[in-house]
Amino acid sequence: MAGPLARLGYGAAQGARVAWFMGHYLALRRMHGPLTPPGEAPVAIKGARPGWQGLVAAMRELFERDWKNIESGIYRLPADLPADPAAAVERSMAFFRDARAVDERRLARRHSEVLTPALRGRFPRYYLQNFHYQTDGWLSEKSARLYDTQVEVLFTGTADAMRRQALVPLAEALQGRDQRKLHLLDVACGTGRFLETVSGNYPRLNMTGIDLSPPYIAEARTRLARRRNVTLVEANAETLPVGESTQDVVTCIFLFHELPPKIRKVIAAEMARVLKPGGVLILVDALQTGDRPDFDGLLEFFPIGFHEPYFSSYLKEDLTAIFARAGLERLGQTPAFLSKVMWFGKPA
Repeated sequence: MAGPLARLGYGAAQGARVAWFMGHYLALRRMHGPLTPPGEAPVAIKGARPGWQGLVAAMRELFERDWKNIESGIYRLPADLPADPAAAVERSMAFFRDARAVDERRLARRHSEVLTPALRGRFPRYYLQNFHYQTDGWLSEKSARLYDTQVEVLFTGTADAMRRQALVPLAEALQGRDQRKLHLLDVACGTGRFLETVSGNYPRLNMTGIDLSPPYIAEARTRLARRRNVTLVEANAETLPVGESTQDVVTCIFLFHELPPKIRKVIAAEMARVLKPGGVLILVDALQTGDRPDFDGLLEFFPIGFHEPYFSSYLKEDLTAIFARAGLERLGQTPAFLSKVMWFGKPA
């Protein structure tokens, strides 16, 4: 159980974290061009949008829940609170050096720079885009090094706390069981940020991370080099290189909003295939239309300000129905600031 001093330390560290990434966000707003390129008609936003007070209240709610989970022993206080100042400054400088190129790409609506004949023969067409207008898409070491900072700036320092909410249904799924005999698969593990958190809380759990990007898998290997219980594999989630009914838990963080509708169904079926009967799938992704009606306009804007070609279809996607068709039953759902956690069970 964490005590009062730990609570003060958590509050101070999270406050500093939010201030740091909020500062990046505001600086970025000042330095970039107009949200709509010259000559392009502005898109009308129909949904409600929260003011700063609404956003701050929702952020505070997330951190209060995060602390309550730590205090009650569901998961540990993050090891990187507070952050290493020297490393944070180095990442910040790299982020701002790249930011102008990202903004130029956004104003020119260039988002297919990674679509080359050589790569098209190796990766799915939908994957070969500069999502978020980021340099090199998912396909360079530079992109992999910048990614975590980019995400935290976008979410003003809340991304890790949102991911951690997946540890709540995970703790329930693992409660009273021998970690050494259990297997977790993280689909689209990226740079390994979530696997690092899981491994820190469950050091004997057998874990596999799968991602389609070679540079992101390489970054994850560097991050998780000391974690003996983690295996990392470069693979396509449409055809998971994992046996049927072999995984006790499958996790998937911030993937589904970046998939075409048809591919969501394929990957949902694959994740259901590899789950053991009685196993649990935990999904973390963006809010959808109607989850928080006062945020609907903010969600509408997201694919306008960033290159997110499948986000609008994701907002209307019935995820419960997709996983039901794959044979999974929804067990629960909870909002987490700008994201939500859903978990599903495979009937025993």
